[in-house]
Amino acid sequence: MLFPMHLPRLLFAAVALALAGCSTFEKRVAQKSAVFDALDAPTQAKLKEGVVEIGYTPDMVYIALGSPDRRTEEVTAKGRKETWIYNSYYSEYRGTEHVGYRRMVEFDPITKKYFIYYEPMRVEVYRDRIDERIRITFVEGKVSVIEQAKDN
Repeated sequence: MLFPMHLPRLLFAAVALALAGCSTFEKRVAQKSAVFDALDAPTQAKLKEGVVEIGYTPDMVYIALGSPDRRTEEVTAKGRKETWIYNSYYSEYRGTEHVGYRRMVEFDPITKKYFIYYEPMRVEVYRDRIDERIRITFVEGKVSVIEQAKDN
């Protein structure tokens, strides 16, 4: 019998399992199975590796990379351009920072006196970073530009 106190944990576990891998390659292929099945084996292999090439459709890019973090649209006299932007998220170590002092009290058994001293306190500082990883531009429903950040 399940006790009411275990119910929140079970609900959390069920939700975590349901959300785990929401954007895995296999799930994206299942969502776009008609598109994926119509592709030749070398193209399917490229999509599985996350490789995008000029001429791919939005569905093919979605299968390879998942949903973009941001989308932009540009409409000009020449037509419509849509850009998908994928980001990298990480924390950058920035060093340590002084945040105050901690009071320490110690007893000296020889002199039978208490000594008070203050010790400086420091914490490690991190900064959340978002870097644009890849930008894909579609013109007339096909990839026309791929801009990707290169590591130095």
